[in-house]
Amino acid sequence: MIANHIHDALGQVRKLQGLILEKRKFTGYSGTARILGGTITLLGCVWMGFHAGRFGIQLLGWLSILVIALLLNYGALLLWFIQLPDRERKVLTITPALDAIPPLAVGGILSAALLLRGYPDLLFGTWMCLYGLAHTNCRTALPKENWYLGIYYLVCGTFFMLWQGSSFMNPWPVGIVFLVGEWTGGIIFHRHKIEAMKEYNE
Repeated sequence: MIANHIHDALGQVRKLQGLILEKRKFTGYSGTARILGGTITLLGCVWMGFHAGRFGIQLLGWLSILVIALLLNYGALLLWFIQLPDRERKVLTITPALDAIPPLAVGGILSAALLLRGYPDLLFGTWMCLYGLAHTNCRTALPKENWYLGIYYLVCGTFFMLWQGSSFMNPWPVGIVFLVGEWTGGIIFHRHKIEAMKEYNE
């Protein structure tokens, strides 16, 4: 009799744990927006490739890519948040998105410092490393594959930081890294959202 009570209690604990983990899952990121961001990075590299050797064009190109990617991703996040039922629209639901802001903000500060001090060739590695940290920072609320993607960006960033052949005037190597990373991230988010919807309906 006692064994049955213990078994029932353990079952309720497991069920409660599952519900808590389900609540912690974050589905606000858009896989489509991320894939579009990767595609825009590729198109931006094509445009910058036609203006090789012009520093101002390269800087403008990457700044444009950043602005468009932010508008796509955070615009999709805002739309998702607005469409949530009132009972689910809590600050907790966007915590993973907020957790990503500090590494990205530091990336912006370091970018400005490197440009002002005349080290533009270190920008690509800096961007990748800080972007990788933004991924690994949210490992409990996002799928584990996203954490591995963060490691991918950290490894690539480290390579670009140490590789003496890295040049800000050549957008193609970093463009390919971001294209692969963002398409992979988009697919991960699509699968994650589908799985979360299935679990929610069960």
